[in-house]
This record gives sequence, structure tokens and C-alpha cells, in this order.
Amino acid sequence: MPSPTAAEVVLLCRKLTACIDFFVDAGFRLETIFPADDPRRARLRGHGLDVCLERSDVDGGGHLRISGNRAREITAPNGTVLEFVAASERSRPTWQPATFVVRPADEDPHWITGRAGLLYRDLVNGRQDGWLVASRIRVERGGPVEDYVHFHRVTAQIIYCRTGSVRVVYENQGEPFDMIAGDCVLQPPGIRHRVLECSSDLEVVEVSSPAEHETGVDHELELPNARLAPDEPFAGQRFVRHQGSRSVLQPWDIAGFDCRDTGIGKASNDVVAVRIVRPASAPPGLPFHHANDRRFWFVLRGELVLQRGAATHRLAKNAACVLPPNETFHLNGCTPDLELLEVALNHRALE
Repeated sequence: MPSPTAAEVVLLCRKLTACIDFFVDAGFRLETIFPADDPRRARLRGHGLDVCLERSDVDGGGHLRISGNRAREITAPNGTVLEFVAASERSRPTWQPATFVVRPADEDPHWITGRAGLLYRDLVNGRQDGWLVASRIRVERGGPVEDYVHFHRVTAQIIYCRTGSVRVVYENQGEPFDMIAGDCVLQPPGIRHRVLECSSDLEVVEVSSPAEHETGVDHELELPNARLAPDEPFAGQRFVRHQGSRSVLQPWDIAGFDCRDTGIGKASNDVVAVRIVRPASAPPGLPFHHANDRRFWFVLRGELVLQRGAATHRLAKNAACVLPPNETFHLNGCTPDLELLEVALNHRALE
């Protein structure tokens, strides 16, 4: 019998015995039945749940979602639906190749209030069939952030600080630190972290895969934690804190441009790589292609002209695009002040 403080799901049923048999067949274990001579209540336990079946003149229905080895759905005599969801189906969408997408700078200025009161603006229409979400994130006002220790069930996630500053703390990474404009972090899958406070002009760009993923709350761990292990991997990836002020420029893979590499590619085992690109002496009409699963570009400042086939796209500040692999594109010029955030994703490196 559950302890006096235990919680349980109560389900009404007209046919108590038939419902008991159904739940036992579905993997639950009968714990108690009351009273023995004319049962009207039965308690069962299974799949991490305590369920109380109570005899009634009506059926209570309900819907229980349970992790299982394979996806299936069954319905009890009282109408309760047991939905078994395979863990692999919950963690990653079905593979889809990249599609070319351009999001103009002035398209849909609407901001949505998300977790911890942060404001989000989506940068990728269609979210690449579930494989990519990119967002501008800002705050309504500076100061302490009402956040909690949490983690994300992702395969790849980076955050680039565009303006302002934000104070954050990460599991096994020591004391809290400030991210300022130009800094970038790789948040490995499952690493616990917390946003502490920020400036009123904070804006970050966050890129994650899959597009829709769970955020878990850790009620036990306090940050900063005593253990210091900055090189310890999380799901095969290492935390990276890239400080823009300490980086050096190097040639980009498109001639005529320089970039600063954040080191995220190496730390993530090439699942995701992040570069900040600036022009050096780019000639007009320069052709290029890439072999990543998809590349996301976001114009931090300035402007560039991108050509795909016969179509020309002028990407101004705050515009974004996704470039599929093995297609030929042309960079038909840019402004001298161009600064471009590039995130290259290789999802199949996980397989």
C-alpha cells in the first residue's frame, strides 16, 4: 500500500475485475484490493506509476503515456488509454535532408514569451522537419533571471551572445561567469546549468537540434557544484566557453573571408561547428558549396547578396538562411561591415 504521502492516479471503472486484469496484462502489479468480499478499490504499481482503480457507476477514462520498447496504444474497459512511446521515437525526429530556407530580416517581428520569461523569435521557417530550431532570445528588463537548474535533451546546442551580457553557471565548470557580446558556448547534451542575471540589452542567438526537445529540471544539484571537471564529456561532447575578445582570425573555407573558429567542432566530435565570419577581400560572384548536413547563417550586422540558381537573396542584418549540402551558391558581394554567424550541423555524425 502506498505511504500516506504518496500520489496516485485515480481511475473510475464500472467493471473493476476486468480493469484489474487489463492493467496487470499491461505490466502493472496488483498491490492491494479492498475489501476482499466485495472489491471496490484496487491499487496497482507499474512503469513508475501508482494507479488506484475505483468501482463506480461510470467509467473514468484517462490517458497514461508510458515509455516502452515499441510504440503502441491500448484501451482499458473503462476507457483509459495507455500510450506506449518508444524512447527512440521521443528523442529524435525521422531523418530528413536539409531544405533551402531564407528568413528576411523584416519577416514576422512577433516575439513569444518562453521559459523563464525569456522572449523568443524563430529564425527558421519549418524548422527543417524537426531537425533545427534557431532563435533570437532577449529579455524585457535586466537584472536577476527567474531560472532554475535545468538541462536539455538535445543532440546539439550552442548559444552566441550578440549584445549585452548574461551571467551563467554550468555543471563541473567552476564559478559563474559572464558571457559578453561575441562570446559563444557549446552546451553538451544533459549538462546542468542556470541563467543568473543579465543586462537589459541582452540578446543571444540559440541554435539547437532537434527543434523540439525536453528541458529537464534538476531539483537536487546546486550550482556551482564542488566538482571541477572542465574536460569531462557529456554524451561525447565537451563544454566550450569561447571568448570572442581572445580569438584570432583565420581563413574561412570561402576565399576572401576570414573567420574565428570557436573550437566547438572539435569539442562536439564534429556534430556542430560555429564560426563568426567577416570579409577580407571577397570578389563578387564567388561560387561555393559545402558538405555538412546543413549550414545555418545569421547576419549579425551588415549585408550580403546570396545567389542560388537564378534567384538572388539580399540578406540584411537579422536575416537568416539554411543552406543544403552539395549545392552551388554564389556570394555576389557584401558590405565591409558584414559579420555572419555560421552554424554547421552534422547530425549523422551521431549514427
